[in-house]
Amino acid sequence: MKAICIGQAAYDITLPMDHFPIENKKTRSSDRIECSGGSACNCAYLLAKWGIETYFAGVVGNDYYGNRIKEELDKIGINTKYLEVNPMYQTTSSYIIANTTNGSRTIITNRPKELILEDRDIPEKFDVILLDGYERDFANKVIENNPKAIKIIDAGSMKEATIELAKKVDYIVCSKDFAEEYTRKKVDYQDLTSLVVIHRILEKDFKNKIIITLEDKGCFVYDDGYKLVPTLKMKAVDTTGAGDIFHGAFTYAIANNFDMIKTLKMANISGALSVTRIGGQFSIPTLDEVVRKYNECTKS
Repeated sequence: MKAICIGQAAYDITLPMDHFPIENKKTRSSDRIECSGGSACNCAYLLAKWGIETYFAGVVGNDYYGNRIKEELDKIGINTKYLEVNPMYQTTSSYIIANTTNGSRTIITNRPKELILEDRDIPEKFDVILLDGYERDFANKVIENNPKAIKIIDAGSMKEATIELAKKVDYIVCSKDFAEEYTRKKVDYQDLTSLVVIHRILEKDFKNKIIITLEDKGCFVYDDGYKLVPTLKMKAVDTTGAGDIFHGAFTYAIANNFDMIKTLKMANISGALSVTRIGGQFSIPTLDEVVRKYNECTKS
């Protein structure tokens, strides 16, 4: 099995704190965690860590952060043939304040708008394609060249490219924010029919399998009926990358022909375990950890 993840690569610098900083005040952090990140990049990292032959396609600058990203992807076994190093631009960087008291994270990302993969031939055939809405032209080419591949999009935010690509995939795994912004309707957890209405609009417009992620509430899907699949309740110290890890685990499970509910439970567990650790890629659990926790939950 061969997978390709197409989209953003970034270098994350996380400062853990026990409170959110006060504006116009000097604040110190006792630690600093650095690792590669970005939604598609994190998914690729998880898939490779869990034993799938994985390629990553994206762009970095020819600088310290870009070199670090390539080194980390190479080390985990990801094929970086389609990782373009562009000396004209700086690598995308994310500066993250992780509030360890409640697990919230505040992210400021710097990405040059002109940072786009150059056109090229893509001779490989892939069984699985994961997109995050970036690199639209490259993504379209890979989709056209691999009509039988399983195609999944991480629809985290509503961009024109995301909407276009979402119409060409088999599975849309979208955030609550994307679902609300696209449909112009609000999720009301006290009235789950609000989720049914939103899901039906997305399904009607995109004509594929829709999964709506709901952070600590789990996720929502239609599978022989509308179902809210709850996640584990964990003490969160940093939620950075939890959504990406959910998408990576979802992709792994779908690629291995798991049924939808098992797929979503494993994805929920993966995201939940990740929030107990600091740093996006550093928080990716092992496959053994996820399977063990899944078996524990199934027995209980």
